[in-house]
Amino acid sequence: MQTRYTYNIERIDHQPHAQHLWFYNSQRFTLNVTRADMIRAGYSPSVRLFEAAACGTPIISDRFFGLDTIFDFGTEILIADRSDDILRYLQEIPENERIAIGDRARTRVLSQHTAAHRAVQLEGYILQLATFLT
Repeated sequence: MQTRYTYNIERIDHQPHAQHLWFYNSQRFTLNVTRADMIRAGYSPSVRLFEAAACGTPIISDRFFGLDTIFDFGTEILIADRSDDILRYLQEIPENERIAIGDRARTRVLSQHTAAHRAVQLEGYILQLATFLT
């Protein structure tokens, strides 16, 4: 069964990596809807959050446990608990603040959440484990 969306919403299942910059930068905001199983798991951010933020695109997301360890709510990411929250963000946030939210999220991702950051973190965990085992 195919889900029907309103005229102004389009579901896009996949974009090739080479098109991510164009895709995210063509949006005023990107909407992140976390799968229910990932919400239950907590600390399970979609790669979409990092891609959009790295492109400087402001993100409106649902809430899940651990998201506040990645982005500061209200300044780097917008949290929507209800559809009214989304509408309020779309209608009331001034353009300069919209851009600033995207810029702050981009700064956060590039300074703390790149593949290089995760590699250093993984190496640290391996060294801790090696020290523990010896």
